[in-house]
Amino acid sequence: MFLKPPPGVINATSAPISRQGTALIALALLAPFLLYLGTVRSIVSVWNSSETFAHGYVILPISLWLIWRRRENFSLYPPQPWPPALLLLGVLGAGWLAAQLGEVQVVSQYSFVAMFPVAALALFGPRLAGSLAFPLLFLLFAVPFGEIFVGPLIQFTADFTVWAVRATGIPVLRSGTRFELPTGSWSVVEACSGVRYLISSITLGCLYAYLTYRSALRRALFIGLSVIVPVIANGLRAYMIVMIGHLSGMELATGVDHIIYGWLFFGLVMFVMFWIGSFWREDTVATPASASATAATSASAPRAAGTPRRLPAMVIGVLLVCAFWPALALVGERANHNPAPVRLADVAVTAPAAADFADWKPFYMEPDARFHRAYQAGGVPVSLTVLYYRNQNPDKNLISSMNRLNGYEDAWHEVEGTSRAETVAGTPVTLHEGILRTPQSAIMVWSFKWVGGHYTGSDPVGKLWQAANKAMLRGDDGAAVMLAVPYENDKERARAALHRFLAEQGPALDQALNATRTRQ
Repeated sequence: MFLKPPPGVINATSAPISRQGTALIALALLAPFLLYLGTVRSIVSVWNSSETFAHGYVILPISLWLIWRRRENFSLYPPQPWPPALLLLGVLGAGWLAAQLGEVQVVSQYSFVAMFPVAALALFGPRLAGSLAFPLLFLLFAVPFGEIFVGPLIQFTADFTVWAVRATGIPVLRSGTRFELPTGSWSVVEACSGVRYLISSITLGCLYAYLTYRSALRRALFIGLSVIVPVIANGLRAYMIVMIGHLSGMELATGVDHIIYGWLFFGLVMFVMFWIGSFWREDTVATPASASATAATSASAPRAAGTPRRLPAMVIGVLLVCAFWPALALVGERANHNPAPVRLADVAVTAPAAADFADWKPFYMEPDARFHRAYQAGGVPVSLTVLYYRNQNPDKNLISSMNRLNGYEDAWHEVEGTSRAETVAGTPVTLHEGILRTPQSAIMVWSFKWVGGHYTGSDPVGKLWQAANKAMLRGDDGAAVMLAVPYENDKERARAALHRFLAEQGPALDQALNATRTRQ
């Protein structure tokens, strides 16, 4: 990521690039914004909707500024188009198409943004593009990625806070990510995860390391600190807020003010980290390795600006490679779109009906159709929930990091989770087993996915099945299936009821899902 300009002497006969050549390069680098407009919109929509990724708006200006700082490199290493980069550009396009088929938004976004450094490599050649590696790769920070870390960060913050409070000598009663002190109750939710601090710290840390150090080791060490420090700092922030609330009798740090305290604390931590890092700075400008070549060039007669001989052909190649994949995606989207409304077939369960025993609802994007009923299975009530999706998009997706058994601020919260091997209609599947609690009750939930006729408990595998079905023009129908039973601290009894229900009613469930897929 931090390549230095390759040493060497440039040819004294090289000429600066002409306005025509500059216009061709600009065309090749701006065209993807129009060709992949849907992906651009998906990135901007996340910037607009989430404060965590609002920094995305400044990434491109910063990248352009970093390139402007190295503008002399365009004279030291004149553009020399490099055809092998077109192969890598094609690989990124294929990755983007696969991600579109599987509705993996973050992969399609990364594939799109990565096209710009690779297109620059194709247009500029390895020497010039290598000398601008960090400014070009810095564009990847524009991709809104990091939601996947929210859950682990919430868990770490809860663990750290409870440990620190107990170490202070204050008794704590904990249930999952919620805990009670003698003075009041606390909960670690999404806003407390510290993911904003982490993403901001990594982005600033990489930029600071690039501008401040030249040694690869020092850069790597500082970037490592920018990952570790905000995680620890967020735990300290949460502990500080809980202690302020506890010592003030829950008068302070229980509302908006605790967010203000958090940002002030984070800002102080980042300032101290950058201040300490400045003691080892190495940002003194060094004499370019090709200074002799520059002198030789200046001594010779200036040459008129020109366009590299292979540049027009390379621009056409970049445009054709970039345009091929959106055209293919458009054809596939039209072929896979199913205009028929979803009519979820009734699951012909033979077990007698029972009264619903919990007000729990899975925290999923709104499906096209929903089925939920409770049954009696061997003296134990079992509820069956099916969420069916068709013509999926970023706002209506079966498999997404947004979909969970419970929302972070729901009354129900998952306190345990594990994987379990079971069989659904004769098909082995590794499903997810979760235990959810409220202060009054608890349930055990088994959850898995049905994607175009295939069962899986793995989100990546489900995405692969979805992409494969769409590639074969079979549509993207899929469903989330959840079974729940009351849980009274007897796992084997709850599991036995779920296992029996799944063994007896699995064929009826399978028949209903396949009938819904084929019904028009």
